[in-house]
Amino acid sequence: MSNINHKAISKIAIVKLSAMGDIIHAMVALQYIKKQFPSIQIDWIVESSFVAVLENNPHVSNIYKVNLKAIKKEKLSIVRQIKLIKEYSKNSYDLVIDAQGLFKSAVVSKLLKSKVAGFDRKSTREGIASLFYQDKVCIAYEDNAIKRNVKVLTAPLGFEVTEDDILNKEPFLFYKNENKILNNYVSKENKNIVFVIGASWPSKMYSKEKFAKIINTLDENCLIVWGSLEEKKIADFIATKSTAKVLPKIDLNSLKELISKASLVIGNDTGPTHMAWALNIPSITIFGNTPGYRNTYVTKINKIIESDTTVNPYKLDRKDFSITSINEVKIIELAKSLLYG
Repeated sequence: MSNINHKAISKIAIVKLSAMGDIIHAMVALQYIKKQFPSIQIDWIVESSFVAVLENNPHVSNIYKVNLKAIKKEKLSIVRQIKLIKEYSKNSYDLVIDAQGLFKSAVVSKLLKSKVAGFDRKSTREGIASLFYQDKVCIAYEDNAIKRNVKVLTAPLGFEVTEDDILNKEPFLFYKNENKILNNYVSKENKNIVFVIGASWPSKMYSKEKFAKIINTLDENCLIVWGSLEEKKIADFIATKSTAKVLPKIDLNSLKELISKASLVIGNDTGPTHMAWALNIPSITIFGNTPGYRNTYVTKINKIIESDTTVNPYKLDRKDFSITSINEVKIIELAKSLLYG
């Protein structure tokens, strides 16, 4: 139960530093906060590499970036980061909510010098983080990530969001200045299927050979996005074995635009695939060594395909490549049902 005077809150900061999918899972809460408190100012503290995910969102007043990842390469950069966060603290927030639940995000939240809310000790992987919070939210760590994010961001503000609210959400990723190069790839005659072939670990990536088979069977305008040189090599391989087109390197603003124009997104458990759910676009997310029930919100148009492996959300096995064993026919059949009813 929150012990915060909600009527006195006019300015909050959300700390959710990374990664893309996790930020998207938390962003859905913004529309409900704004509906409950129309005049509230919401600022967001985020790693600099993910600023573009939040950009152009009408519910976010200010996006403040940090670069904590730089500390791993240069220890002295911690001084610069602390100085930067203390500068942000001059905004005098009524409440800071740590939606990350890690030690580093808890420290950032505390440096903002306001009352801090976050997960309680049993609700996060790094329970020590809860020592920094005055207001603590209880929800099982293994519960759905989207439900967890919504609860940690709304419970301290004294209201609840129902499952129906989430199912009936408004799209919440925004872009501006359309990238004209996408016109060379997006079809007006055929259905546009975007394939997300990369992921943060090799063991989270579906078979490139099976991706090619899916593309050839569906026979629509299939587009492959990529984010690194290694992913580009995989995309080029798939293109040589199929009818797919490999997009050039595009930024996050253009990626949001592309996903919004897709008929279907098929991809691994990674940020760009989760964009489809955020934009109310049909999607199939492929899971192997990460938990589908936890990392995706299944709807009538957003589905998952999982390997037969048993996943422990507290201890993910990076050596588990069971995702590659998933029969591509299952994905093809599900894709056809989403595309053609």
